[in-house]
Amino acid sequence: MTESKETNGLKQGTLNILNGIGLGVIAALVPAAILGQLMKALLGVAPAFAQTVINITTFTQSLLAAMAGFCAAYLFQMNMIQMCSVAAAAMIGSGAVTFKNGLIMVAGTGDVINIGLTITLAILLIKLIGNKLGSYTTILLPIIVLVVGGGIGLLILPYVKTVTTFIGMIVMAFTKLQPLLMGVLIGMSFAAMIVSPISSVGIAVAIGLTGVASGAANLGITGAAYTLGIMSYSVNGMGTTLAHFIGTPKIQMTNMLEKPKLFVLVLLSSALSGLLAAIFNLQGTPNSAGFGFSGLIGPLAAYAKMTPGWGSIILLTVLYVVYPVALGFFMRWLFIDRLSFAQAEDLRLEV
Repeated sequence: MTESKETNGLKQGTLNILNGIGLGVIAALVPAAILGQLMKALLGVAPAFAQTVINITTFTQSLLAAMAGFCAAYLFQMNMIQMCSVAAAAMIGSGAVTFKNGLIMVAGTGDVINIGLTITLAILLIKLIGNKLGSYTTILLPIIVLVVGGGIGLLILPYVKTVTTFIGMIVMAFTKLQPLLMGVLIGMSFAAMIVSPISSVGIAVAIGLTGVASGAANLGITGAAYTLGIMSYSVNGMGTTLAHFIGTPKIQMTNMLEKPKLFVLVLLSSALSGLLAAIFNLQGTPNSAGFGFSGLIGPLAAYAKMTPGWGSIILLTVLYVVYPVALGFFMRWLFIDRLSFAQAEDLRLEV
């Protein structure tokens, strides 16, 4: 019984940290991802306003570690002092903050994997300390967590960055050598992540997913999102159906985990979509990968890498709207109407 409780506790703790990072990534990166290209287009019309918005959203990206730390601590139901301590330690261990010649500089998002490790260390420290500091908790806890947790995070940062950079290089190398195969595999991987507790955006940022690999991740998620939404529209209604691709298909996570056979639908849809991304050289950035159609982040990032004009707009409309809608109805016909492999009821959401 004790072992089972410990296993469940470890599992829930891991999910809390992963979900906290995912929420932090979304809060920090979505404003820049949505407004970045729009503001660049407005620089010639309203330069002062556009540049101010760009500066604000760019700086917000650098707060990713603090937001992730705060969200993870919140999921552990910590108090305000504890949450702030975890956020501060995560910021120090992220690498987004650098110290040189007496100056403190903030730039970039930091290393997401090291952010996760630092958050884990900070939370373990808080759990270990508990109530042992008594009335001095408010004074001493932030110091201990910041110096010890953040300090260890800062110490291991160079080694973790080497590993994450290496992983990113391997993915990009395979994408260049075998773009069609890697398009399929990346599309499937990120679609599976988007309907699981793992943050697809966090992983993309962590390994620096860019180019066609980023495009395949986005289109793979888009294909899966439309498929899940269209296959379940008869039981979920229009609003919930639209939420699958305008919002996120992660709303189906519980159904997916309870009925693992549904992953067959997701993986097949995303494999075809990832293949198309490779064929049409659809691209993106680490900050846009993993969002899919949500907030138009995937299409906007892809358009920024294409030749401006109606040809590119039409191609993106086909890939991100026409094709996935057709795919969703085909999957519904094949797996529900024809093969009875799944039922719309399997994807019902209680909202």
